[in-house]
Amino acid sequence: MAGPELGLRFQRCFLPARQLRSFPWLELEHSLRTSRDSSLLLDILHRTILHPLCVKYPLSARYRRCFLTELIKKHESATAEPLDELYDALAAILNEEESTHCYKHYLLPAGECVTLSESVAVISEGTTGLVTWEAALHLAEWALQNPSSFRNRTVLELGSGIGFTGIAICKTCNPKTYIFSDYHHRVLQQLKENICLNGFVLEPEAAQQIHLESEGQKAEGANHQNPKVIVAELEWGSVTEKQLLALQPDVIIAADVVYDPEIIGALVGLLQQFSTSRADRKPPEVYIASTVRNPDTYHLFQAQLDKAGIGWQIIPAHSNHVFLCDVQPNVTILQLFI
Repeated sequence: MAGPELGLRFQRCFLPARQLRSFPWLELEHSLRTSRDSSLLLDILHRTILHPLCVKYPLSARYRRCFLTELIKKHESATAEPLDELYDALAAILNEEESTHCYKHYLLPAGECVTLSESVAVISEGTTGLVTWEAALHLAEWALQNPSSFRNRTVLELGSGIGFTGIAICKTCNPKTYIFSDYHHRVLQQLKENICLNGFVLEPEAAQQIHLESEGQKAEGANHQNPKVIVAELEWGSVTEKQLLALQPDVIIAADVVYDPEIIGALVGLLQQFSTSRADRKPPEVYIASTVRNPDTYHLFQAQLDKAGIGWQIIPAHSNHVFLCDVQPNVTILQLFI
């Protein structure tokens, strides 16, 4: 029974292209030494490289090549008979050209998947917003454990990037309305493509701006209950009163937006605007997930919140890791009281 479980662990690391060192290689080596049966390797191959999602929406060629090379090394070190399927798969990838974009797939607990088109480079087209960052995964995991915070509510996400957190929430937490927002034009374009790729239909005004790279591309996971989905272009430092009144969120979330001291003031100012534009309505709940790379920048954010009279508390860390199979990053979620 260990075979299928090990294959699933490899799948959960492979489909979202986690770091190769996070894979259960030691367990694989042990299994290969105790059994000469090739069924385990074939199971791993079909759960990863030959998985239908990966075949249709492939991970980067370089990543697949490195993974297969490591898998073949483990197989050969066990002095097992050559397995043609492994070498055939590697030969096919060696003939591929590397693209500037690739796909990643994040399995949800109920069996659905979030599929994203991402840049292979951390910085691309002048922005870091074309990849999924650790805090987005962390915030999505917290949301999956707290669906009542989003169910039948209007959610505004600041700095949505390419959409992982919001798409995961839309597929699992049943919000009434989900408003993705960002400012960089290329990020907004990629965000819209990923939303449609995952089976959601944008509101008509936004949908008119969509141009998928491949016509007739079938959306993944289109059978779930759809919330109303909106993509908004939002520049924090110049949000108008009209925009604020149109948004009216019950919940505001953001991930990895506290990384540059120069934008912290605009973020805190925007949150202050939301606190004063509600008339008689209850102020929105606010949750900000941050990877603490520079403690000084993070402490500046907390100091700016204190100066603005915005209360905050740290959300206790959760223990059920769905997406993060690497060593855990230094991520903190703050609940703000505006």
